[in-house]
Amino acid sequence: MPRLRLSLACGPYETTRALWDGTIEPDGIELTVLTGDRDRIFHVDRRQECDVAEFNVMNYMVALEAGVPITALPVFPHRRFRHGFIFVNTAAGILEPADLAGRKVGMAGSNAAATIWIKGILNEHYGVAYDAVEWVDLYSSPNAARHPMLGDLAPAPPAAGRAVDSALLDAVDALLSSGELEALIGPGLPGPILRRDPRVGRLFPDARREEIRYYEKTGIFPIMHIVTIKKEVLAEHPWAAASLSRAFEQAKRLAYDRVRNPRIVPLVFFEDAWEDQERRFGDDPWEFGLGEANRRNLEAAARYAFEQHLVGSLPEIDEIVLDVPPAAFIGGTAGF
Repeated sequence: MPRLRLSLACGPYETTRALWDGTIEPDGIELTVLTGDRDRIFHVDRRQECDVAEFNVMNYMVALEAGVPITALPVFPHRRFRHGFIFVNTAAGILEPADLAGRKVGMAGSNAAATIWIKGILNEHYGVAYDAVEWVDLYSSPNAARHPMLGDLAPAPPAAGRAVDSALLDAVDALLSSGELEALIGPGLPGPILRRDPRVGRLFPDARREEIRYYEKTGIFPIMHIVTIKKEVLAEHPWAAASLSRAFEQAKRLAYDRVRNPRIVPLVFFEDAWEDQERRFGDDPWEFGLGEANRRNLEAAARYAFEQHLVGSLPEIDEIVLDVPPAAFIGGTAGF
């Protein structure tokens, strides 16, 4: 019997390496994996070409509410703590989260998962109300091709495959360094941080300690992206959900085994870092499935999306994410 042919758009992570190099093949599925340029892989137009795709978890909720015929597997290829992605002009006098009130804070798109998580965490855990900050959306300009702070460098309305160019990034860096922006949040590190420019620092100088404290309080290692599948595929081949989930799990486990070898990773104190991770997060920090911790994680994401008016009603996790049988996420026979 011929295998089901599916396409997958996904980032080239270590945890997905075995899928895109062919080491792992989903049972009954011939998978064509598209990796490469980030903007092309994650853009909605590109994603709709594929049967299975990685998706910003909050934007997935927006798409679902808009009627896009997809659903999500409980597979989370990208997570990241975000306390270390709040940057401040060091002359602005912003020494603690409360000091952000009334300040002009840039953000790299209001619908970026990093942006939504940061604003939600600041609101829920540090008392920084959403409307207390003057948020400046630098990367989204739906009504015009100009932005008052960026002029001609402002991005035009989103288009398929359009990347944020270096001139725009340099302009944002200059605004933060000069103090025209007093702070900035986003998914990546701005140039001044990479260059160790003393005019720009982090809101939390010891972000790692703050992130560990957040995890100890909440049990949340923030989910950024989720894997979606077209509903038409599931309608005809419902077994594909478990097969794909199993394959993602196997690829992730192979990644753990590979990088556990300290010769692979050029990190001086590798053993210390690995042992510290296991002590704090257990042996599977990138856990899949809808266990208690992941439900709590997704519920926070859904709540933040609702509070920030991305969706009109609070999503119910069981209605938007498939509860794939636990057998797909454990060793041995999956039992499809």
